[in-house]
Amino acid sequence: MFSTSSLLIEPMDGPNDSVVSEFVLIGLSNSWEMHLFLFWFFSVFYMGIILGNLFIVFTVIIDSHLYTPMYFLLANLSLLDLGLSSTTVPKMISDLFTDCNIISFPKCMIQIFFIHVMGGVEMVLLIAMAYDRYTAICKPLHYLTIMSPKTCVSFVVAAWIVGIIHAVSQFVFVINLPFCGPNEVDSFYCDFPRVMKLACVDTYKLEFVIIANSGFISMATFFSLIISYIFILVTVWKRSSGDLSKAFVTLSAHITVVILFFMPCMFLYVWPFPTSSLDKYLFIVDFAITPVLNPAIYTLRNKDMRVAMRRLGKRIVSREINFC
Repeated sequence: MFSTSSLLIEPMDGPNDSVVSEFVLIGLSNSWEMHLFLFWFFSVFYMGIILGNLFIVFTVIIDSHLYTPMYFLLANLSLLDLGLSSTTVPKMISDLFTDCNIISFPKCMIQIFFIHVMGGVEMVLLIAMAYDRYTAICKPLHYLTIMSPKTCVSFVVAAWIVGIIHAVSQFVFVINLPFCGPNEVDSFYCDFPRVMKLACVDTYKLEFVIIANSGFISMATFFSLIISYIFILVTVWKRSSGDLSKAFVTLSAHITVVILFFMPCMFLYVWPFPTSSLDKYLFIVDFAITPVLNPAIYTLRNKDMRVAMRRLGKRIVSREINFC
């Protein structure tokens, strides 16, 4: 095994100074058997992410019966899940069978930036979807007026604005940090806490920036969503004399997504710079498991989507018959 230090550090103008131009990603395991398992695991899940989320987007676009606020937001969530997974999983798969998992400094910074942009966008979209369900269940007579097409587009635009601001507000501090070694990132992807630990200066103040930004936003969004779902359930319980079954079935998918998405975020960003490497395993949930579960949760448990899938299947079969 050759040394990576000569590849990763370039000399600066000073005689004793150097700057890191590349990072080494430690990954998840050094075992060949585990690498083989992870290869099949991530490959199967990533294929499911691509096919499942694109199928949702395609179905929502094709079927006019799904031209509703809920499915418009769902299609945007599917695109985000696909984008968030694509920032990490393909490189993770390609790195499993290489001896030296190197990522250049610019690519590492780009990966961090897009992870936080899309993570911020997804948080706002989940809030929009919770508001959509609140309006549909608690104010059904005013649903189409409140959740108008203009409102839905505004939610999506606002989500991207918030995501970009969320990422930039942290990124501007990290991009200018001096990195002169070491250069090993104890994870399979780049992120603020892991990379900032390698800086040559004290990053104590920047830790509070991460906590105040990613940590606080994650916690505030999570508890706001949970409180909103509880409020919806209480409202339905009062109106239906204790019958919560229909509302709970409707909201269970959203609650599942919220828990799976926010738990790893809060673990890493509320208590940044952990001494253990547990967080990198937890983020497999955000990058691989949640994006592949979303299509199953929203399609298999949703009557309208199942009906739309059957209509789409009949349309494809009829076209094949006519073509023959």
